[in-house]
Amino acid sequence: MTVGMFAERRGLAAFLLGCAGVTAGVVLHLPMFIASAPMQYRLAGMPMDNGMVFGMAAIVAGVLIAGYGLLPARTEIAQDAHAVTVAAADDAPLGQAHWRLMTVLVIALIIDVMKPATLGFTIDGMIDEYKVTPAYAALVPFSAIAGTVAGSILWGAIADIYGRKASILLSAVMFVGTSICGAMPSLEWNIFMCFLMGLAAGGMLPVTYALLAETMPVRHRGWALVLVGGLGAVGGYVAASGASALLQPIFGWRILWLLNLPTGLLLVCLCALFPESPAYLLARGRRIEAQRIMRAFGAHAELKSEAIEEATTAATNSKPMIGTVVALSLTALAWGLINFGVILWLPTDLVARGYSVQIASAFLAQSALIALPTVFVAAALYSRWSTKGTVLIMIALTLLGLLGVLWLAWVGGSPVLPVALLILGSNGVIATLLPYAAESFPVRVRGRATGWVAACSKGGGLIAQLLGVLALEPDLAEAALLMLAPTGAALGLTFWFGRETRGRDLRCLEQGERVP
Repeated sequence: MTVGMFAERRGLAAFLLGCAGVTAGVVLHLPMFIASAPMQYRLAGMPMDNGMVFGMAAIVAGVLIAGYGLLPARTEIAQDAHAVTVAAADDAPLGQAHWRLMTVLVIALIIDVMKPATLGFTIDGMIDEYKVTPAYAALVPFSAIAGTVAGSILWGAIADIYGRKASILLSAVMFVGTSICGAMPSLEWNIFMCFLMGLAAGGMLPVTYALLAETMPVRHRGWALVLVGGLGAVGGYVAASGASALLQPIFGWRILWLLNLPTGLLLVCLCALFPESPAYLLARGRRIEAQRIMRAFGAHAELKSEAIEEATTAATNSKPMIGTVVALSLTALAWGLINFGVILWLPTDLVARGYSVQIASAFLAQSALIALPTVFVAAALYSRWSTKGTVLIMIALTLLGLLGVLWLAWVGGSPVLPVALLILGSNGVIATLLPYAAESFPVRVRGRATGWVAACSKGGGLIAQLLGVLALEPDLAEAALLMLAPTGAALGLTFWFGRETRGRDLRCLEQGERVP
């Protein structure tokens, strides 16, 4: 962790103190969990001890102190904050800095995606322990997904104002604090904490894509964005289902939340290995840091003329861009309905069909592994053939996946291949959609626009979970049928409004050039 990214040395001290406070607050919750081992790690109805109450206060204080440490000094902000554009040279080779950044971001995304993906593996355990109805238990994923919607918008805005790295660091600290979901003795506390978990996790994807889009050379940008995002998404689901299959039979459903502690701390440490946006650093007057990062990534900076600045503003507010926002938002909404609806309901559906939680988790883990090669195919198509065409193909594959789920519901048989087909299409969409969004908007709104599209993807999940809260959750066949219409509409709108961005220098967006 470098001192340079903080306003001053006391900012670094405040951040480290905040991290220590959050970690200590989580550790204070562990004794009650450990003491519940003779009761199969069931805590329902147990009163909170003083250590847990003090720990919750320490977590809140730690997050606030860490956030204070990440705030930039007001005096750093330059008057020409929007006058600099930074981009890697078109022909810049991939160096050690690029590969390290991609590797670290893949690991970070796996950690980030893993937590929301565990929701489907904890619901049955919550219903059994808290003795509540499925409709009431559905408030847990509903609250978590509501948090991811808010988080996608919040962290996108923070990334544009305070920097990509600061945004990821603060969300990681909050992520650590939400570990205490695994020690909450009442479902109501879990509902509240899951909202905070979603808030922390919701912003990683848009910020990651914005950072990659600003550091990768044009000829490598497409496949790098898709590969990083896709491996993170698939890896997160594999990690969630694998952890459920291995640990839940021994420690119960709560262990899946407590994993936030080690994985969140790992995420904080990983932040030391990737850079801040050079454009952000230049705007803050931190030219030495910016120049060092640009040398490592083969990038350069240019001052924009007044005419180009005016064109950038016009491009930001242009009608074609509004059409792109509408198309990508609808695509994201349809994806959210599937990913947080059909896929999230699959574990419960398989258990209802007579499979144990362990076997159901193993089936879904196998399905995710089968779908893993999709990421590499999508990355190759996206970078070498067509960005728009690849997004369209992945939406079409999702439609086929829905038909596969209908076959499973109506005909029966092994769930591995039908579920793999759905995960294949769904992961392909999310692997290409957000990179496509990051390449479609100027730098001054890139974080917010990509965050909005990400929020729409969670908004679809919010609608799906609202059905569960209202006890209107359809069965698997009905759910798949309901998802066919919005997915088909998303395919048509993206075909009509989508733009081809393959091989385009993103600076054309800053100069008002329309991306066809």
